[in-house]
Amino acid sequence: MNILEYILQNKTQIISLLIEHIRLTAISVGLAILIGVPLGILISYVKKLNKPILGAANIIQAIPSMALLGFSIPFLGIGTLPAVTTVILYSLLPIIKNTYTGISNINPQTIEAAKGIGLTKFQILTKIQIPLALPVIMAGVRISSVTAVGLMTIAAFIGAGGLGYLVFSGIRTVNNNQILAGAIPACILALAVDFLASIVEKLTTPISLQKVKSNTKKDFMKTRKIQKGILAISSIFVILIFIFSAITNVNTNSKVITVGSKDFSEQMILGHMVSDLIEENTDISVNRKINLGGTQVCFSALKSDDIDLYIEYSGTAYGDTLGNPPISDMEKVYATVKNDFKEKYNIEVLKQMNFNNTYTLAVEQETAEKYNLESISDLSLIATNLKSGTTLEFLNRDDGLPGLSKKYNFSFKDSIGLDGSPRYTALISKEIDVVDAFATDGLLKKFKLKTLKDDKNFFPPYYAMPIVRGETLKEYPEIIPLLEQLSTILNDDIMMELNYKVDELQMEPDDVSREFLEKQGLI
Repeated sequence: MNILEYILQNKTQIISLLIEHIRLTAISVGLAILIGVPLGILISYVKKLNKPILGAANIIQAIPSMALLGFSIPFLGIGTLPAVTTVILYSLLPIIKNTYTGISNINPQTIEAAKGIGLTKFQILTKIQIPLALPVIMAGVRISSVTAVGLMTIAAFIGAGGLGYLVFSGIRTVNNNQILAGAIPACILALAVDFLASIVEKLTTPISLQKVKSNTKKDFMKTRKIQKGILAISSIFVILIFIFSAITNVNTNSKVITVGSKDFSEQMILGHMVSDLIEENTDISVNRKINLGGTQVCFSALKSDDIDLYIEYSGTAYGDTLGNPPISDMEKVYATVKNDFKEKYNIEVLKQMNFNNTYTLAVEQETAEKYNLESISDLSLIATNLKSGTTLEFLNRDDGLPGLSKKYNFSFKDSIGLDGSPRYTALISKEIDVVDAFATDGLLKKFKLKTLKDDKNFFPPYYAMPIVRGETLKEYPEIIPLLEQLSTILNDDIMMELNYKVDELQMEPDDVSREFLEKQGLI
């Protein structure tokens, strides 16, 4: 399938995400202008505030966007608010600086002349300074607007939508068509925003300051009319987007559950599966927050009531969330998680599913044959000759590489942090030799990799299990038997096959979920 075929097949989703992207960008840039222009005016009058405000804006600009977004999640939750807030903060510096520069560089004699004819400070600001500074201010707005389009792709990381959803999903499933389906519209949107901002910049420049030959004035005025028409149509289009979003987001059903998921194929399939089961078998509406991010993002969202439930793994909850040292006792892990989640967070842990998505290490068949690798103990003997590429979580967790290295007494020649599918790409291209993987990962089947046996039983059990806010379960107890149906029908082989359909066959997770549930007669 080429990119054009993919876009045509998924045009509804792409258009929907593009509309979300435009809406989020418009909100962010609009609020950044409302904040940044007054601040720029303020520091042009109160010189003492110049360094603190510009310094703060510079510091924010220097912070990595993902770090700022991650820091804001505990305070602002997930969804639109933290995404918009992050983009606003990154958009402020050009607007503040250009507003300050535009006003400060106005000829002092012009200001003196304005004072001489009796204008007040406010009149000088509104009638002289802002009009003369507008071209410079708009140049800052133009920079911020284009930057905001690119930055807004991070919105998908926390469930706010936008074109970043396609980009992140494509990267994690090694689907270049999906990546391009998100990246190309984002690029076109950035160019369109730059074009519209350039028109506004020209229109805000007083005619007296523009070099226009007398014999071309008629053409010049005609061009300005066309430019105003383009802006008017664009403004109407954006307004219609907001109206459309407001209408489509209205939910008349008072019974709503928000389902979240982490950011890899299996989680997205399970998130849709849970949502479909609830919607098809009850009168409850489901708000889907799929592809949110890692464990900490999802669990923080659950604790802060941003989502009501998601599928967690027993070993992750036991080790990463509760901070216990890894053990291999399945029953003890589950019992501890169930008890502690209830006592500490009022989160209910439902019945475990019948598949164990535990960690494993994987190598290419060629590497396994070269070194006679069957187990992690075999790997430990030659690990100093190999480079590993593992997810950032695995690289830093006690039930990941640090604990594994101690248990088997080995260290790699080099260990690189690579999130998602890029580690598989690096493995196939011989840049690394070993990756971490999940036992049910469809990419293992796709790339025909050799998984190594955990012969010392280091990795804890990672059985999937629904975890639900206590208040939600009390209000909607009818979802318990529905979710627990999954515990009997899902096993390792079935889950790997479902993941394979997303990772290799390039099916959408929601389609895979629905197809499976229909075959099982559950919906």
